[in-house]
Amino acid sequence: MRDRLRHVLLIAAALTGIAVFSAFALYEKPGLGLGHFFYVSIILAALATGPAVGAGGAVIATAMFAAGVIINSDIPSSDVLTTSTGIRFVTFVTVGIVTGYFAKRNRTLLAELRLLADRDALTGLPNTRVFERAIGERLGHEQPFGLIVGCVDELASGIDADDVLRQVASRMLHSLPPGDEVARIGDDSSAVLTYAGSAGDAGKTATHLQALLAADGFAVTFGWAAYPQDGSNALSLYRAADERLYARRIIHRQTTVVALRPSATSA
Repeated sequence: MRDRLRHVLLIAAALTGIAVFSAFALYEKPGLGLGHFFYVSIILAALATGPAVGAGGAVIATAMFAAGVIINSDIPSSDVLTTSTGIRFVTFVTVGIVTGYFAKRNRTLLAELRLLADRDALTGLPNTRVFERAIGERLGHEQPFGLIVGCVDELASGIDADDVLRQVASRMLHSLPPGDEVARIGDDSSAVLTYAGSAGDAGKTATHLQALLAADGFAVTFGWAAYPQDGSNALSLYRAADERLYARRIIHRQTTVVALRPSATSA
């Protein structure tokens, strides 16, 4: 969309320059000032690109102005070699550079704001909005993929929860193969989109992630779902992954309780 707008502006700049040149060469009279409309072409070119092209457009506009003076029979050709032409050149270039600079700076700031808007402030991971867009794109491709949902288990008292979430996010991000996408989708929840041909493949990836995090001392439970096996839309896939997550969490808690319960012999 942004590239299309830039192309439109460049085309408009070129067409405007040609139109102004034609009008100037044919209809300009002393004192009429049609040459001032070259500023429109320069500004459009600078807005579309930056200071370099803005300055280049100014040079071209000055050359077109000079050519128009020579062609126009109502203006003495000697007017080309005057101080006013030099002043016009300087003002054209200044407008092109200044406009282009601020246009480029504005695009940079917008890109930075867009990046901040798409990132979770705590972990630096893509946020829910980015995740929803990513899963929508995967569904649009109609190719099998896996959705993995992870939730950090209860944290012990005295532990910095924010620091744990940051470390877990970093570990997950660096443990996934290229092409997989991870995002933070809740206070203590994250989601992964992975290339998986079946629920079994997604389950293996989830188990691998859980083991890696456990080795670093982080208790995170994962659930998973596979498209199209477990659902045909984002909601059904998330529901299936969430159900597996909580089922595994219950099993883990029951196993822990049994392991901690005193045996009959020790009683």
